[in-house]
Amino acid sequence: MIFNKDTAEKTAEFLLQINAIKLNPRNPFTWASGWKSPIYCDNRLILSFPAVRNYVRDEFSKNIEKQFGKPDVIAGVATGAIGIGMLVAESLGLPFVYVRPEPKKHGRLNQVEGFLQKGQNVIVVEDLISTGNSSLLAVEALREAGANVKGMAAIFTYGFDVADENFKNAHLDLYTLSNYQNLLNLAVAKRYITEEEEQTLREWNVNPSTWNIEV
Repeated sequence: MIFNKDTAEKTAEFLLQINAIKLNPRNPFTWASGWKSPIYCDNRLILSFPAVRNYVRDEFSKNIEKQFGKPDVIAGVATGAIGIGMLVAESLGLPFVYVRPEPKKHGRLNQVEGFLQKGQNVIVVEDLISTGNSSLLAVEALREAGANVKGMAAIFTYGFDVADENFKNAHLDLYTLSNYQNLLNLAVAKRYITEEEEQTLREWNVNPSTWNIEV
């Protein structure tokens, strides 16, 4: 679910402007999963554009507090959301921790890095939601550490049905600054893509694991 439509449209436009999101239906990308995709999203680029990162920081800070109330801690999911998560924590005047994909193999064997007390209310900041699996592993690690995870806020989601189901099963609310639907609407309106390319992008979103598998 998006925080609000105005934020979703403006965020989508920023992501297209800085090429954090690239749309190429004619020459699909290959994801690490092996899926063929007409879209590629790299929200790490946001940190390199001060005006965009400040906008994302401010929208997260305002909407997190409005939607969830002020938490005790902000947690970023490594590695993509560490930078923006820390900016949000700084803006809200809150402690920050980050969550590794898995525990360290040495030292204190931490998966959650930073100071976190049992029972603290945590909002997780994420850069991108695809299936939601890796994001929810971070939530599981925080819960195992004793945190009360109030929800997750992400920059962008592809809006896959499997992600909706995964978050529902994890009993966790997800809110995003923008999503696939708003991105496509804006991309057509601003002529980043043609109506024919829009149709291709919508077809991919319905069944991304098998779309264009022979390309």
